[in-house]
Amino acid sequence: MATEMEAGILALILGGGLVILALRLSRATRARRIAREGYFDLIAPHMTGLRRAVMPTGFARISGLIGGQLTDLQLIPDTLTWRKLPTLWLLVTQPGALPVSQRIDLMVRPRGIEPFSTFDTLPHQTILPQDFPFDACLRSETPLSPGEAALLQRHQHLLQDPRIKELIIAPEGLRLTFFADQAERGRYLIFREAEMGRDPLEPETLAPLLGALADLRADILAGASDKDARKSA
Repeated sequence: MATEMEAGILALILGGGLVILALRLSRATRARRIAREGYFDLIAPHMTGLRRAVMPTGFARISGLIGGQLTDLQLIPDTLTWRKLPTLWLLVTQPGALPVSQRIDLMVRPRGIEPFSTFDTLPHQTILPQDFPFDACLRSETPLSPGEAALLQRHQHLLQDPRIKELIIAPEGLRLTFFADQAERGRYLIFREAEMGRDPLEPETLAPLLGALADLRADILAGASDKDARKSA
């Protein structure tokens, strides 16, 4: 009789433990979903014509006018890079026609498996001057013109920020790829937990990226205007 009672108590304890575990997992899942969907909540009020989406990864994506420029913000989790902690990349894309003749891709520490980039598909690689970071690489559709090389030289300071991963200049617009977050080492190594993006993106973090793209766009447009003026002279 006592044995049956002890077994019943043990079953109740185990059952209660499973219920508590299930509740904790449910709360953690809900908190993760809310954090991922709300990652851009501090940025959204600064956009007009705001459009929101949730990607298959669970992370938010928003687009709209900010500072008068159409801007798209999305997050790409990278869990494929071997022997590295999972990383969350922020893609800041500003679509819009530009007077450039080809796609130019400047990347720091390319590994060939970046899930956010088509860097390796570009056929021409250029050796960069020494004042660029030693681990930066440049690929393009064709060899750079003197004007394109000078443009990159004027804006190579962008790569001094170690969080900048990639700069793309293309006829259809501009993009910066930025290190947004990384999995916590201890929890990833022990539990293989790769939770990222728990804190929302701060406007103060985004502002320098938008400023850099605005300067680059203005430089491109000014160069095109100068070229047209010389042709008309």
